[in-house]
Amino acid sequence: MRNEGIGSWPARRARKTPDQAAFVFEGRSVGYAEFAERATRLAHALRSAGIGRDDRVAYLGPNHPSLLETLFAAGMLGAIFIPLNTRLAGPEIAYQLQDCDATALIRAPSCAALVEGTDLLTIEVGADYESRLAAAATEPIDEPVTSEDVCMLMYTSGTTGRPKGAMLTHGNIMWNAVNVLIDHDITSAERGLISAPLFHTASLNLLALPVFLKGGTCHILEGFDPAKVLAYIERHRITFTFGVPTMYDLMARHPGWPEADLSSLHLLTCGGAPVPTSLISLYQQRGLSFLQGFGMTEVGPAALGVAAEYSVTKAGSAGVPVFFSDVRVVGKDGADTEPGDVGEVVISGPQVSPGYWGLPEATAAAFTGDWFRSGDAARMDADGYITIADRIKDMYISGGENVYPAEVEDALLHLPGVAECAVVGVPDEKWGEVGRAVVVPDAGTRLEPDQLLAQLRGVLARYKVPKSLVLVDALPRNASGKLLKQRIRAEHGG
Repeated sequence: MRNEGIGSWPARRARKTPDQAAFVFEGRSVGYAEFAERATRLAHALRSAGIGRDDRVAYLGPNHPSLLETLFAAGMLGAIFIPLNTRLAGPEIAYQLQDCDATALIRAPSCAALVEGTDLLTIEVGADYESRLAAAATEPIDEPVTSEDVCMLMYTSGTTGRPKGAMLTHGNIMWNAVNVLIDHDITSAERGLISAPLFHTASLNLLALPVFLKGGTCHILEGFDPAKVLAYIERHRITFTFGVPTMYDLMARHPGWPEADLSSLHLLTCGGAPVPTSLISLYQQRGLSFLQGFGMTEVGPAALGVAAEYSVTKAGSAGVPVFFSDVRVVGKDGADTEPGDVGEVVISGPQVSPGYWGLPEATAAAFTGDWFRSGDAARMDADGYITIADRIKDMYISGGENVYPAEVEDALLHLPGVAECAVVGVPDEKWGEVGRAVVVPDAGTRLEPDQLLAQLRGVLARYKVPKSLVLVDALPRNASGKLLKQRIRAEHGG
């Protein structure tokens, strides 16, 4: 095979374990040989429609095997795959399609209204999709693809400004998968559960592709529902799953949590936001190694991780660098910080993106030499374990002291009755800025702002304790579940 990229993975896996189940969706199991044939047929169908090397092929829809078929088919052709976020509004999706100059779109029927009026070649998952596959050839496509060729564009969540398309090469994807295989000791007996959206880097690149590479089986749910996930883990003896903190919190708060049999799980990975230590403790009480890591779309996404044997002693830490990567914490002068001092996380390794699509200035600003500037503030301890403090831009200065909201939020989430919270800096005549906490109470719980703040005194340094607290019904989040701090500042930062 001249294809060194992930487009060659289905055929390579099929010749080793053709009958092993690759994916299970809605009760139907698809073996590796069948999956390889379907992806090849789709590649031929796209080629017949005029799609070729470097063309951008977008996918829009909830979790479904056709998303993965599209990814691998694009890889066979040397085309570039773009997973689109179904939670975005029509104009936001239109912006991304225009930004990447997409050539083709494969979409679910439920997403038709989001892309109404597009003049792209469009294939609808269902009868149209299946008829094209049935009419397509099955001969292997041996397009030369190198590890340096761009495999996919993954748009950043855009908590500030327009989202940027991070270019991930075939080599980036492969090395990221290798790092996951090594760090998590993935085996061919793995039964992964995909409930987080596959259009995000974590679910796709931290779970689906590493398990595929190793020859395990991924069970795909269309979306996340805590009751369904708990029942599915028990019924199918799931061994590995991924979620963002909100997902794991909803599972732990569900009435079925105490009785759910989760004994088959040996890998619960989490990312996307700082993980409250109270949540980690809750899972550890069930005997589950709840593993926090740190990653970003621009780095594959794996950068840091905590091994299972250190999940208790290093609880709350994002860990040490994944195997084939280097991570430093640096000050403004670019030099490494001393243990315990806050600096910026910078990342280097073969999984790091070459830059942003069509944005040379943004690329130059974020990618300096061999290092990617994350924009995240962190501390490294004497053992080399890194704890994320916050996004640098979210830090505020109160009386000359740096305050990292994530630390304050973690303390708040330990208090009884607090379901969710966010802390932002607000202007203050005396101190320059002080903290304001915005809190969502547990359902049916009555909270008193002054009492909550009083409980933080003695737990946090006085300058870290917010000077005010607002109770709300919900916090605004973007399509990937991250808090929209800009909107919170706009609504509550006056």
